[in-house]
Amino acid sequence: MIRSPIILIEAALGLVLTLLAAVALGGQGALVTALVFAVWIIGTLINLRLAAGGRGAGLAPLVLGLTLLGMWELAVRGFGISPVILPPPSAIAVRIAGSLPILWEDFVQTVIKGALSGYVIGCGAALITAVIVDRFDFLRRGLLPVGNFVAALPVIGIAPILVMWFGFDWQSKAAVVVVMVFFPMLVNAVEGLRATEPMQRDLMHTYAAGYWTALVKLRLPAALPFVFNGLKIASTLALIGAIVAEFFGSPIRGMGFRISTSVGLLALDLVWAEIVVAAIAGSAFYGAIALIEKRLTFWHPSQRGR
Repeated sequence: MIRSPIILIEAALGLVLTLLAAVALGGQGALVTALVFAVWIIGTLINLRLAAGGRGAGLAPLVLGLTLLGMWELAVRGFGISPVILPPPSAIAVRIAGSLPILWEDFVQTVIKGALSGYVIGCGAALITAVIVDRFDFLRRGLLPVGNFVAALPVIGIAPILVMWFGFDWQSKAAVVVVMVFFPMLVNAVEGLRATEPMQRDLMHTYAAGYWTALVKLRLPAALPFVFNGLKIASTLALIGAIVAEFFGSPIRGMGFRISTSVGLLALDLVWAEIVVAAIAGSAFYGAIALIEKRLTFWHPSQRGR
């Protein structure tokens, strides 16, 4: 007997989709829809079993990803979708395996040289500026509104200008990343430095602690959750900024360059291969920051019970 209402809802939805496909596409369309729906149901049942077991709950994202890939493969091949419109995952995997030298060269150019260098420079400068802004309150009132204005500027507007200023190599991409990550990081760091309670600050005064002592012993540790929040936001902005900046001028390598040229050549499998590499790199970068955050802010309520 099926006890989970989720399975009942999905079964009803699958039945409706199968009937619609049978009317619109005929027998083959209904069969493909049923197979896609069956893959989804199997993946859901496995995830429910993993969640009930407890120990295997960490495998749920992997099972969900494999389920979506299976549905994608069946839908593309079953409905005869052109690979120019949407290549199947198997074709993308073959392209990745056959283009490893190109993908590695693009990864180094975009992620390591452009995104990572700009991320380190931008976030580091934002943290130093946040301490200065926190020390002198008039800077907070004057600089943060300007920062909000600059943060709202579209990357496609500033990228061509910075490419003209800094050249076509990775330096201009790093400059775009610095502009994108600086002010979100600055706003989070400034708010974190102001997050301490009045009683905590009064206690530091009773210990005769000066500004710098209170900053190191109290305010910086209290600001860590805000700082890591800014770092995680900046990690996604950095990769996006580096790739988009390469659309406006780049040497003959880089993810943005490869995507723009491959679209013109209708090599959509290579475009998707670059997207997969970028997604994996961004997820790994975000996960590394989240892991460091968990180790350093274990005392914070947001980390308890994880």
